[in-house]
Amino acid sequence: MPLRDTLSAVLVMLVWGMNFVVIERGLDGVPPLLFVALRFAVVLLALPFVARPDAPLRRVLAVGACMSLGQFGLLYSALALGMPPGLASLVLQAQAVLTVGLAALVLGERPLRVQLAGVGVGALGLGVVALGRGGSVPVVALVVCVLAALSWATGNVLVRRLGVPGGLGLTVWSALVVPVPALGLSLLVDGPAAVGTALTHLSAVNWLSTAYTAVLASLVGYGIWNRLLERHPASDVAPFTLLVPPIGIATAWVADGEVPTALVVGGGVLLVLGVALVTLGPRWRGRPRRGVTARVAGGARRVTPASPAR
Repeated sequence: MPLRDTLSAVLVMLVWGMNFVVIERGLDGVPPLLFVALRFAVVLLALPFVARPDAPLRRVLAVGACMSLGQFGLLYSALALGMPPGLASLVLQAQAVLTVGLAALVLGERPLRVQLAGVGVGALGLGVVALGRGGSVPVVALVVCVLAALSWATGNVLVRRLGVPGGLGLTVWSALVVPVPALGLSLLVDGPAAVGTALTHLSAVNWLSTAYTAVLASLVGYGIWNRLLERHPASDVAPFTLLVPPIGIATAWVADGEVPTALVVGGGVLLVLGVALVTLGPRWRGRPRRGVTARVAGGARRVTPASPAR
């Protein structure tokens, strides 16, 4: 891969890795589900400029209900409940491990032995992370974050089962199913008074966080990511996603003083290793993993491992 494209991939990983701290900052004074609604309302501004995925709209919305509404509704809620952003960036990557299990159960896909090993190592790492999370991290926040990873994994399986192309088009068009339901849930959970107060007292930090997550993380990030997938095999591009947890943890360390415990570091290493085995294992074995596909140059289709939180 040329140096320019390598630097572009690293830049996207930096944007996605720092995303978690930015979300945490933006949640100040804003209920999490309302903040999700704001983010995806901004994403929808790109709708006239992005082609709709080549699939029935109902399928796109079904994927969006899990991959966009479910994942981010749960992730934002976990952060609001006290989940540290660095730890969240790590735990959310369990989606790769969960995707393999769900694909086996729902789609009947048979993972390779190296992928099964990755699932085992990843599950062990997640358990170690849970044990070493520290007393300041509520159990409920950790559970909700794992559920966010499960929702993302469910979206991955739906993409496969329903034949919905991934990428920027899916990110933007699936946002149609997010703002109104998220706003309705916020009104139900937080109450009209809290929602009204938040909307009328949005700070510069709230708006900057919304702009970062919607424009940089979702639109610009996926725009660059798709361009890289068009130019290079997905097996060359996908490994860069393993940089997201270390960047997320380092950003939280610098910004919030979030120092991970020794157990969290050890469990994180195991979890990332498990994700690496799941994602890269088929490449080492000489054949691609069955999963989400993306169109590449020349009209061929290559397998694309799931991308990080947008």
